[in-house]
Amino acid sequence: MEIARRTAGVELLSVDSMQVYRRMNIGTAKPSPADQAEVRHHLIDLVEPDVPFSLVDFQAAHDAARLEIQERNAIPLLVGGTGLYVRAVVDRLTPPPRFNDIASELETEEDTERLHNRLRELDPNGAARMEASNRRRIIRALEVTLGTGQPFSSFGPGLDHYPEVPYRIIGVDISRDLLDQRIKERYLEQMKAGFLEEVRELADHALAHSAGQALGYKELLAHVRGETSLEDALELAVRRTKRFARRQQRWFRRDPRVEWVQHHQIEALINEISSQ
Repeated sequence: MEIARRTAGVELLSVDSMQVYRRMNIGTAKPSPADQAEVRHHLIDLVEPDVPFSLVDFQAAHDAARLEIQERNAIPLLVGGTGLYVRAVVDRLTPPPRFNDIASELETEEDTERLHNRLRELDPNGAARMEASNRRRIIRALEVTLGTGQPFSSFGPGLDHYPEVPYRIIGVDISRDLLDQRIKERYLEQMKAGFLEEVRELADHALAHSAGQALGYKELLAHVRGETSLEDALELAVRRTKRFARRQQRWFRRDPRVEWVQHHQIEALINEISSQ
């Protein structure tokens, strides 16, 4: 937001897999209406929470937004942390086809480690590239491997290939302790802002799988359904978000193109960019 405020023509494109859903505002830390009125935002509030939204859908929405921005001679600034979505639009990754029936069947297996072991048998190279706890990515790899009869790792150059791109990619570096503290504090702030009420309203509707699995929403939905206490739901949400943040850091650390900036040096970076 500060870069956009200080640099004429900058428009923000959200690269967040959950901000695409309408009515999921507080828990996704979506830009406020005031922020969106001040600076033009894209790729937010694209579909209802009961509508499945894939990586291919996101690429198409991104491309349409970029065309609009280009026609205005504006400057696109991609902001967000959904790693695969970033790679999809920055590196133009072409995802393999979907096999929803296979994916649904795989979801019935609750043991993620067992799924990873199965992937290791079918596609050892693919299994070695992902953490045994990354359930979503493991299921996707198995879905493609079983559906196509070809190893998931055989599709495209893979995520370990980092070509040159016409982007300056910046990552904010922050200590683990401070990050953990901010995660906990943000949940408390979101609860004060009405996060639980937002989840209660969503609970009356059938959610797409990805929307229902969103961090914070999944745990609070369990509380709303009477499956757990509010205290336990929040504690689990904080714990899962911390684990996700670790994975997120490791994902971007592997990308040699990322320019890391200490969080306390952000002001200097903003000044540098806005003066160019």
